[in-house]
Amino acid sequence: MNSPSSPTRGRPARLDRARTIQTALDLLNESGLDALTMRRLADALGVQAGALYRYFATKQDLLTAMAERMVGGVADAAGPTGDGDWGERAARLARALRTALLAHRDGARVFAGTHSTGPNTLGFSESLVGVLREAGFDDGEAARALYAVANFTVGHTLEEQAAHPPADGEPAHAGILHEAVAAGTYPHLAATLPVLTSTDFATHFEFGLRLLLDGLRAVRR
Repeated sequence: MNSPSSPTRGRPARLDRARTIQTALDLLNESGLDALTMRRLADALGVQAGALYRYFATKQDLLTAMAERMVGGVADAAGPTGDGDWGERAARLARALRTALLAHRDGARVFAGTHSTGPNTLGFSESLVGVLREAGFDDGEAARALYAVANFTVGHTLEEQAAHPPADGEPAHAGILHEAVAAGTYPHLAATLPVLTSTDFATHFEFGLRLLLDGLRAVRR
């Protein structure tokens, strides 16, 4: 006789929402967003595809849940009030969001296509808006700054992940860009090609983030 804590032989593992999301993220990391289908997810879980709709009415609902799981803990990056000036706290939130999305293959694509209202996503927004309001930004400025920081971070990470740099360190588009610039008269682009084709995405990100935060500082004056 089986003990109460042991599974029945031959019986598939019990399907639940948390396990379904984690398996979907595993498949995403393995093969990318384009290969993630409800049928493939059902096969990985050992269930019929129809069973998934108990938790997710559409694939978009699944992607939204995946996006929400990805950004767990990001809101904590700001730290408590007084832990650095508002610009540094806002920067930490932006960096944490980028890191969370980079942790998953096509993470930015998944996140950008959803509008989660879960506690992780709203927690990030609450933290950033709170940092800005506490710094003296009015409600409208804080709300628009949230959009600016989030859109910059997600957009940058989207392009970063789309580059898919190969082992030699050059982005996939680097050779095409070199040839296109060489074939025309673009002296300014030619001079800046080493940076334009660089895979130092962290430096690119920090430069853009600094410009954005400097602009916000100017608004606050």
